[in-house]
Amino acid sequence: MNTQTTTAAVPKAAPQAGFVRTLKFVVRHRALYFMLAPGMLYFLVFKYVPLLGSVIAFQDYNIFKGFLESEWVGFKWFEEFFTYPNLKRLIVNTLLISFYQILFAFPAPILLAVLLNEVRNMAFKRFVQTVVYLPHFLSWTIVFGFVYMLLSVQTGLVNQAIQAMGGEPVSFLQKAEYFRTIIIASGIWKEMGWSAIIFLAAIAGISPSLYEAARIDGANRWKQFVHVTLPGLLPAIMILLLLKIGHIMDLGFEQIYLFLNPLTLSTGDVLDTYAYRAGILGGKYSLTTAIGLFKSVIGFLLLVVANRASKATTGEGIY
Repeated sequence: MNTQTTTAAVPKAAPQAGFVRTLKFVVRHRALYFMLAPGMLYFLVFKYVPLLGSVIAFQDYNIFKGFLESEWVGFKWFEEFFTYPNLKRLIVNTLLISFYQILFAFPAPILLAVLLNEVRNMAFKRFVQTVVYLPHFLSWTIVFGFVYMLLSVQTGLVNQAIQAMGGEPVSFLQKAEYFRTIIIASGIWKEMGWSAIIFLAAIAGISPSLYEAARIDGANRWKQFVHVTLPGLLPAIMILLLLKIGHIMDLGFEQIYLFLNPLTLSTGDVLDTYAYRAGILGGKYSLTTAIGLFKSVIGFLLLVVANRASKATTGEGIY
């Protein structure tokens, strides 16, 4: 009987021992957990708690009643969104601009980082880095002002050059066919330098011994890039590309809204601008939330698919 009692007590003691070990581990590394606390608190308060507000996508939300007393309407706002006459235009414009951003804007900082890495004059390298970083700190309003001064029909430098060569001025900002090109080009100019920081850091992490071994084997600068630099950059490239794919439905409202006008709606009206007009200006907060949920679900599904494809082909993934 004593043996049975001792045997039965062992499973109860094991979890206690595990808890004590965990507690001792936390106490021993309390400084690290203390530093982790502000970050955890930030995500809890500003990222997870606001998720509770997503319930208003299923309510006829009344700002005076709050989401606790507003009427539940099921998928009413999703049905209104999916039956919107110009929904196809919104989806196509959003996906096309995102695709062009991935095709043209995403490789730009990688190319810049590789070129900067080849510069041996440090003073010139730092000057170029400073010049290409600066646009990141400008607001989109200021960037739009620069673009207007460049492309305006009346005072734009481009149109003045066209007229000086005997041509007719072109209304770049009022023509729908130029809208996506202007959005992509201005985005590259503003963020290329800042985004290159990550890739410069990744290049700096590559062991110099790999370059030395490549030079001993007779590799020129191009072969060093192909066989040393590019493989070293690949993990950072794949992770950032996957994160970009996860936000493929988010174009950033501010830039699109500033450049958009009634003449460019056919190629520039996207989900974010429609959500602003219908949801915020129209007071339909539930509709705006429904659009946000739709974008989040699509982005999550694309991220899962892209992550699996990446792990299957390159072995890199974000989880």
